[in-house]
Amino acid sequence: MTTIYLETTDNAIQVRSLVETAIQREIAHLELAFMLAQERLVPFEQKYRTTSEHFITSMAAEDLVGGDDEYVQWAGEYRLVRDLEAKLRQLRGITYRDADIL
Repeated sequence: MTTIYLETTDNAIQVRSLVETAIQREIAHLELAFMLAQERLVPFEQKYRTTSEHFITSMAAEDLVGGDDEYVQWAGEYRLVRDLEAKLRQLRGITYRDADIL
């Protein structure tokens, strides 16, 4: 969990609202990117009748009909999904406090 402490000279409520809104907007963008990346994993998983987790831990390019190109594509999408998940987890875990409440 991450706590953001805001110290402002005036308009503390307005500043906090701006920060929270910006973070919520980023969360919305990341959620959309996450959903689209997950959708791009589906054809690979259906074609090879396996999960992306199994693919990344147990398969090699030689196991795929498309070889290196298909492996790089699938692995790239899988890593993107994992990266987006981590970013979303971090942003969703943010709490806000006023700096004078320490």
